[in-house]
Amino acid sequence: MSHPAYGELRRVSESASVLLENNPSTMTLEGTNTWVLRAPGARECVLVDPGYHDLDHLPKLAELGPVALILLTHHHPDHSEGAPWLAERVGAPVRAFDPSLCRGGEAFTDGEVVRAAGLELEVVHTPGHTEDSVCLRYDGHVLTGDTVLGRGTTVLSDLGAYLGSLRRLLDLPAGLRGLPGHGPELAELKTTAQEYLDHREQRLDQVRSALRVLGEDATPRQIVEHVYADVDPALWAPAEHSVRAQLDYLRSAT
Repeated sequence: MSHPAYGELRRVSESASVLLENNPSTMTLEGTNTWVLRAPGARECVLVDPGYHDLDHLPKLAELGPVALILLTHHHPDHSEGAPWLAERVGAPVRAFDPSLCRGGEAFTDGEVVRAAGLELEVVHTPGHTEDSVCLRYDGHVLTGDTVLGRGTTVLSDLGAYLGSLRRLLDLPAGLRGLPGHGPELAELKTTAQEYLDHREQRLDQVRSALRVLGEDATPRQIVEHVYADVDPALWAPAEHSVRAQLDYLRSAT
């Protein structure tokens, strides 16, 4: 069974399986990946990013238990909205970097190790997509949420923070498999992180060039129409969000 496969638990490694939510869109790709983690032989599991309040998807997750913990990579509803319902259904605490998302558990701290289901997951704070974004590293895997996707690039809120997060991922050892919030898994996370960093530098150069043509007061929309002319206009709205972050970054550096 390969990606995408809706409604069926797909094994990715000895300790990681994924249940793909049927919520495809331009923002979620084929849908939200809910990761199901457990060490070989462990009775309990850890669920990461249960997705929307989707009463087709969430009951399937509840049947995979016992559930030790529900973890969230960030606050966007396609990752977190279903967590309260699921937590009540399975009797498990919810943990996230944003304290307002937590239920029965404490907020993450950067660098802490979360122990559950026979696993040790290191929390790596990776802001940029959102301020509360984290990656979770364990035993040759990194769950990347929306910091690094299985294909394409992510929307940004803070480019400076995001570039720092990519460099932090590049500092991790080679050979780590990426388990993203959307799209297929990544065989080598460092390779993709370097591609993302190169892409962001290229986009910054394109924005600088657009400003020289359009003027320093050009709006994000004007720059999108100039830089992303070869991109499907359906993606211009999220691109505008990222361009705004790029402009903030460039203007703060001057």
